[in-house]
Amino acid sequence: MSGGLVALLDDVAAIAKLAAASVDDIGAAASRAGIKAIGVVVDDTAVTPRYVTGFRPERELPIIWRIAKGSLRNKIVFILPAALLLSQVLPGAITPILMLGGAYLCFEGAEKVYEALGGGHGHAEEAGAEVGSAAHEEQMVAGAVRTDFILSAEIMAISLGEVAQEPLLSRALILIVVAIVITLLVYGLVGLIVKMDDIGLRLAQSGSGAARAAGRGLVRGMPAVMSVLSVVGTAAMLWVGGHIVLVGLEEFGVGGPLHFFHGLAVSAGHAIPFAEAVVEWLVETLGSALVGLVLGGIIVGIMHLLPKKGGKAAAH
Repeated sequence: MSGGLVALLDDVAAIAKLAAASVDDIGAAASRAGIKAIGVVVDDTAVTPRYVTGFRPERELPIIWRIAKGSLRNKIVFILPAALLLSQVLPGAITPILMLGGAYLCFEGAEKVYEALGGGHGHAEEAGAEVGSAAHEEQMVAGAVRTDFILSAEIMAISLGEVAQEPLLSRALILIVVAIVITLLVYGLVGLIVKMDDIGLRLAQSGSGAARAAGRGLVRGMPAVMSVLSVVGTAAMLWVGGHIVLVGLEEFGVGGPLHFFHGLAVSAGHAIPFAEAVVEWLVETLGSALVGLVLGGIIVGIMHLLPKKGGKAAAH
């Protein structure tokens, strides 16, 4: 009896070790997959704060929470099952879908450049309601969740590509971990960024001398930070979108553009050996952003020409 109990306990310990190893493997794989998608994460973090601009301070965190819930729903309820199904029955479709999403990011980034140059008036969903009203809040949340869907699809697809060789159950668990951790990271950072001016105001009003000075600095500096984030978000859209398209082209046998920018980056890195890795990354990133800007600009041009042509046809 004692021997049987010892054997049973040994079996339980072995199963526990195996489960712990599996959890560690899933955690490590989720970490690798999440790091691979970091460019889109930066994009998501930089883009989201603009959706709470113009609202009362007490509505900012509830709006971010609503967007975060929509983001998690996008990832787990809609994107995850579709990604797993595609990876099982039609894995070759993942690359073209990724490229379509990348082209959309290029379009979004190029459209923001076009608007900044005075050529547009923003998205339609951001107009038509009084700023700060309940209707405006609904529009902003809906617009943010729609934009997040593309970014979340890119995050999940990139992550899936990193764990494509794992068994189906492991893939599902890894992607669930990625979805939860990245959503918490992105919207936690967004919440912190959005509330920094309120934190600064409280410090300026009730802190010590040094705290008051720091608080005043935060209040004065946050508008500039938000402007920088807007620029970073646009640049990240172009960079991430362009890179996804370049990698997709290489997978379809058109590797010339990607190899060109990689060769350029390596040459630039060799020219500045004390910062070789940084220079290589910067050149490749600028190359991807340039491709994103050109592709996005073409799409923006087509999208703005089509209504004009339609209007002329209707006039005749």
